[in-house]
Amino acid sequence: MISSERQEHAISTRLVSPSAVSVDPSKANDYNSFAEAYTAANETNLVNAYYERPAMLALAGDVAERRILDAGCGSGALFAALRDRGAIVSGFDASAVMLELARQRLGDGADLQVAGLGSPLPYPDGTFDDVVASLVLHYLEDWGPALAELRRLLKPGGRLIASVDHPFAVNLIHREAGREAECNYFDTTNWTVEWTVGGHTALVSRWNRPLHAMVEAFTGAGFRITAISEPEPDPAAREMFPEAIAAEPRFLCFLFFVLQAE
Repeated sequence: MISSERQEHAISTRLVSPSAVSVDPSKANDYNSFAEAYTAANETNLVNAYYERPAMLALAGDVAERRILDAGCGSGALFAALRDRGAIVSGFDASAVMLELARQRLGDGADLQVAGLGSPLPYPDGTFDDVVASLVLHYLEDWGPALAELRRLLKPGGRLIASVDHPFAVNLIHREAGREAECNYFDTTNWTVEWTVGGHTALVSRWNRPLHAMVEAFTGAGFRITAISEPEPDPAAREMFPEAIAAEPRFLCFLFFVLQAE
């Protein structure tokens, strides 16, 4: 049974037409407008708190004393978990409001910068042992500039640990809605959902691409793939969200990569 508190913090989604944002792209991905509501949901919901974040931490492994960049750190949940495990963490995000929430969580001494993935980043070459990119690459149509910049920031042999929307899942969402013509699996396709969370409604627009295009982008930027993961949710999720787990016994929401800078 899902508690009333978890229901309040759940994110409901509705697939909408790409034309909803084609005229005014600023309507989409405005995390400043719903930062607090999204942060509350991210803390406790199934897909973030009991699926994506535990999977990222498991892939990162022992991070004690490693210098890690949290790319698109949001309000700092993954940053905090890595720091608690002994990592030396820096983070950036395009949303100033999300970063303010991160600073409230992490303290004034946290190394946080306002910056956008895909733009030049304010760190010297070879600064980090690892970069974590949690559910952020899929906001970009072209991964090339972002991956090249992240590669620049990594030490030789450093790791990029990334999670993105699973392309099969996105294709299935469109097929189940009878809109498969809008999302050919083999194309790089923009798709938009309407999120409702904590009384706030927002448009979230992302780019879906097939697995082979992801692989080509990673290897073209100088990374070697060491792991591709399609994990189960955290075991605690079966008790916390029994109905959701029963409905989706095998989660394929996101796809996870561990890559090594060559």
